[in-house]
Amino acid sequence: MPEIQSAGAQDAPEPSAAPPLRVLMPSPIGPLGMELQGTVVTRLLIDPKKEDRARFTPLHKIDGSDTLDEIFGRLSEYFAGARRRIEIEVDLAPSGLDSLARRVLKETCKIPYGRTRTYQGLAEAVGRPEAYRQVLSILLENPIPILIPCHRVVTQRSGTGSGSYIGGADRKRWLLEMESRPEPEEESL
Repeated sequence: MPEIQSAGAQDAPEPSAAPPLRVLMPSPIGPLGMELQGTVVTRLLIDPKKEDRARFTPLHKIDGSDTLDEIFGRLSEYFAGARRRIEIEVDLAPSGLDSLARRVLKETCKIPYGRTRTYQGLAEAVGRPEAYRQVLSILLENPIPILIPCHRVVTQRSGTGSGSYIGGADRKRWLLEMESRPEPEEESL
């Protein structure tokens, strides 16, 4: 589960803070635009629009650092099915989310790899059982998909309804199928 920082308004970054590093990374579900403040991810866009892509530097043009190599290596391992816990720190403070949205996204982080929960179940878990449609709206605005695994929230447990996804239905199905594969066996010595 990623560690989510939850700075309040008083902890918000100063206006003079360094601008985020914006990196465009290739992935099996399309390019990912990632914003980082130091080692913390503050935003992730799946297949950013053409006008947004211009704000990102392609990963291959970034001078490597151990930290960036680790972050992007973990994501690559996840997409290859070799890593079940991405373990990259995220911060929702720059997104300006309300308290319900923060609770929903924090609860979403608790869904284990390869498992799903329903929108209704998530609404109940945050103490708002009547708000399952609001939960769906919050997840469709998730500022850090994949790291906050909103793809694991489905319409029905039976698997007949995967539901909507910020990255589109095909990407959601791909992620769910990738996570449902058995763990690769370790090679014997």
